[in-house]
Amino acid sequence: MDLQQISELERAARTGRGELLRLGIGVLFIVGVMFYAGMRGNGEASLILVMAAMIGGYMAMNIGANDVANNVGPAVGSRALSLAGALVIAAVFEAAGALIAGGEVVGTIRNGIIDPDLIPDADTFVWIMLAALLAGALWLNIATAVGAPVSTTHSIVGAVLGAGMAAAGPAIVDWATMGNIAASWVISPLLGGVFAAGFLYLVKRSITYQADMAEAACRMVPLLVGLMAWTFATYLILKGLNKVWKVGFVAALGYGFVVGIGVTLLVRRLVSGRNGIVANTKQSVNRLFTVPLIFAAALLSFAHGSNDVANAVGPLAAIVDVVTHEGVISKAAAIPTWVMMVGAIGISLGLALFGPKVIRTVGSEITELDQMRAYCIAMAATITVIVASQFGLPVSSTHIAVGGVFGVGFLREYLKSNYDRMLSEIKAHHPEGDQAAIEGFIARFEKASVEEKGAMLRDLKERSKNAEDPAHFSKGERKNLKKVYRRELVKRSQLLRIAAAWVITVPASALMAAILFFTIRGMMVS
Repeated sequence: MDLQQISELERAARTGRGELLRLGIGVLFIVGVMFYAGMRGNGEASLILVMAAMIGGYMAMNIGANDVANNVGPAVGSRALSLAGALVIAAVFEAAGALIAGGEVVGTIRNGIIDPDLIPDADTFVWIMLAALLAGALWLNIATAVGAPVSTTHSIVGAVLGAGMAAAGPAIVDWATMGNIAASWVISPLLGGVFAAGFLYLVKRSITYQADMAEAACRMVPLLVGLMAWTFATYLILKGLNKVWKVGFVAALGYGFVVGIGVTLLVRRLVSGRNGIVANTKQSVNRLFTVPLIFAAALLSFAHGSNDVANAVGPLAAIVDVVTHEGVISKAAAIPTWVMMVGAIGISLGLALFGPKVIRTVGSEITELDQMRAYCIAMAATITVIVASQFGLPVSSTHIAVGGVFGVGFLREYLKSNYDRMLSEIKAHHPEGDQAAIEGFIARFEKASVEEKGAMLRDLKERSKNAEDPAHFSKGERKNLKKVYRRELVKRSQLLRIAAAWVITVPASALMAAILFFTIRGMMVS
């Protein structure tokens, strides 16, 4: 065995040790949860609590590994945050959001998908929730293993659907709610993509397409960051703090607007003080968005922890409630503190141990991101959730964020191909062989503003209108010119893989939950 083979074996062993360490830490967390739950029950109730807590902790870790990537993935992909920094920020703010503002079970998970009145007894209800938790967690584990960002809400919703149907048939399901959830498969990514592409086009028109990017950035960046502060403050009040601070939509907009004005004035003062430092380059302008993106990742993580923790501990809290009250009660129950701790710690731990794979998928494996593009995706995520919630549209934060990444990528493709068509027109309207004139015109064209570019093209066409094919290009050559520099800036393989994972999430988790329900019932009855 030569030295190269020995080195390869050592690298493989180090990788294996890392995987084993992560697995070991995860197992220790679940075992600790099981021991604590076991001390809170007696007899058969203790066994049920241990099983539920174990599966709830496992579910929380999988949510952290998969879903949290949508909050920090763009910031990592744009290099505004390192992977280690993103993991620390997301873990802290996810846990804070879950513990501070995640105070109640989401009603849809408990009684919005299935009708509890059609469940024959409390034992069957417990088996349904156990099967749903385990199926949702297993599906998220599979999706994380292949690097596919999927909706944790859809995973648990599909699992509750499947287990409920296995217990009491199709009549138990609220099919109107399921229809709305199915509609969100299309609504969420489309809205996210449209909003993200719209913001990117605004940034390009107002900053990067200007001849003096530094001056344009000093004028526009404070407004853009202030707009981000406004939307994020509104989002945080409505979606992150709604458990501890009840505020109406208009009032939240007002509070957010005050925050936005303050941030705009602050950033304007900071940027004006650096006016001579901001160079007339895209890289220099990009750096102005770095700090806002760090705050965006933190605030998105806080709001996510306050809302989506219920996907992990909602069914667990329902089981605890049933065991405590010895029967199914109709109203939503408050989540006990120890259950919230299971969700908060599990999400943070799952993110730290297993989150990097999905973070890389969202941040760098769909399209290339910089700080400006990541800003647009963060804006799209917040505005889409705010708008959709006010109109009652069912949306998934995962689908919105990933749709925003694809929207940014496809807009880049369109703008690139459009610019290449402009270059082909310039070449087509200059005499053949006049390379110096073509290069000179293109140099002036690249420095011009959007309006000046249009005027230059119109003038060029007008001057060559009376000439008979001034460049002497054949029809085939003209067609080839339009394909020059045409590039795919979005990985289609990722698009197909992620879309397929989205479509099968509900049916896959439902089927797994149905099988698990029959398995659990068979074990308990026997």
